[in-house]
Amino acid sequence: MASSSYFLLVTLFALASWQAIASDPSSLQDFCVADNSSRVLVNGFVCKNPMDVRAEDFFLAAKLDMPRDTKVSKVGSNVTLINVMRIPGLNTLGISLARIDYAPLGENPPHTHPRATEILTVLEGTLYVGFVTSNPENKFLSKVLNKGDVFVFPEGLIHFQFNPNPYQPAVAIAALSSQNPGAITIANAVFGSKPMISDDVLAKAFQVEKKTVDWLQAQFWADNHN
Repeated sequence: MASSSYFLLVTLFALASWQAIASDPSSLQDFCVADNSSRVLVNGFVCKNPMDVRAEDFFLAAKLDMPRDTKVSKVGSNVTLINVMRIPGLNTLGISLARIDYAPLGENPPHTHPRATEILTVLEGTLYVGFVTSNPENKFLSKVLNKGDVFVFPEGLIHFQFNPNPYQPAVAIAALSSQNPGAITIANAVFGSKPMISDDVLAKAFQVEKKTVDWLQAQFWADNHN
């Protein structure tokens, strides 16, 4: 009986601890600046020798106050992501940042971040945003945001942002709970994979004719990240 109670207690503690992890694992030291020259493969990046760390390891002249070109993408948006690949000092700190520029009627199309929750703040303009919950409900939650408004996209859920204004651009800043949140743009992944997914598979999945899938796969699925 005692052993059963102990096992139950340990199990509950493990579940509670797992639920508490909402971002990358916490660092066990002040910092662990990424050593991009190391050939050792770990979950993240190997630490640079602390004696060699400089202020520049935590700095990037990102010019996030400057507008980005939204015409380079067919979807009319430009995402400037600041993650551990751009600031080595972010390694193990569980956070990153992005500026998102939207052309009039531009969008950041439906996508997911497999490793991060996102909190988005509108700096200029208006955005129509939303996300879809997981199976089986697939509930769609959406909101129109104005300058200064904030919205949260839970980790791993499909979400988007759209600028409904046909005349004015919009700008947002997003914080993400991972040093490397990742992004899976749904249309790009499904119809622009390399090599392509069989049109038999996609025709069955989307309940459309194969010629429709073939047409979609023939499109140019450009990335809006830089």
